[in-house]
Amino acid sequence: MSDLSTAVRRGPLVLDGGLGTLLEARGNDLSSELWSARLLRDDPDEVRGAHAEFAAAGADVLITCSYQLAYGGRIDDDEVTALLARSVALARDAGEGFVAASVGPFGAARADGSEYRGDYGVSVDHLARWHRRRLHTLAEAAPDVLAVETIPCIEEVEALVSEIDGLGIPAWISLSAASDAFTDALLEEALRIAASARGVVAVGVNCCPPERVPVTLALAPAATPLVAYPNSGETWDAEARRWRGAPGIPARDARAWIDAGARLVGGCCRTTPAHIAALADAVHG
Repeated sequence: MSDLSTAVRRGPLVLDGGLGTLLEARGNDLSSELWSARLLRDDPDEVRGAHAEFAAAGADVLITCSYQLAYGGRIDDDEVTALLARSVALARDAGEGFVAASVGPFGAARADGSEYRGDYGVSVDHLARWHRRRLHTLAEAAPDVLAVETIPCIEEVEALVSEIDGLGIPAWISLSAASDAFTDALLEEALRIAASARGVVAVGVNCCPPERVPVTLALAPAATPLVAYPNSGETWDAEARRWRGAPGIPARDARAWIDAGARLVGGCCRTTPAHIAALADAVHG
């Protein structure tokens, strides 16, 4: 198979969907601070099986189960290194497509909701140091691309760009357009910074309502390959304690994102293999 940057230039690729959503649907408890990464240690076959479901549904790219796994937490560093490598190996075993190593934001490891606000209260240098070791470990595991995702503030984009440059592996950088820290002006600037980094093959948005996708993609620099994988179309009704709305990614929306320059399209939270199968049919016919 050709490298991902070449494949992206040839036409759109389909990403997988909500890995945590699927793992829960398969009966797994994801209530710990490690979320789905707990299963890398406790039940790796479940992670491999979930990846395989998305591959069978038509996903061209599988995103690893490493989003919330980072150094300096409750797991000792040697085990973190082993689990990060395992996350890439499990995705590689599950299908014949591309493997994207998930690099979640600083707030994801905190497990305090700050990944959706970007209100970290730390410097760009601190964020760069925090990300550095994990980025190198994942790069050494030889995925096809780093999926730098759900980044909620411009400071973290700046930190990541400084660390990605020179890693020798392609990356996409995807912002959280639902973050309180991003005005449209800051989103535009963050996308510009991300797109300027050597090795970045696409920039865009994930983990947001589908209606935020076209607004954000329009802010990206012209002629830049884009990535879009929003949440399902549902919203949480806290009073009724239930999800409302129609889940999934309408084919017309996906085609509009592709027309706007998206070359990597998929789903994030609450999107299932069935949603990805419909998306793959819309994208690849």
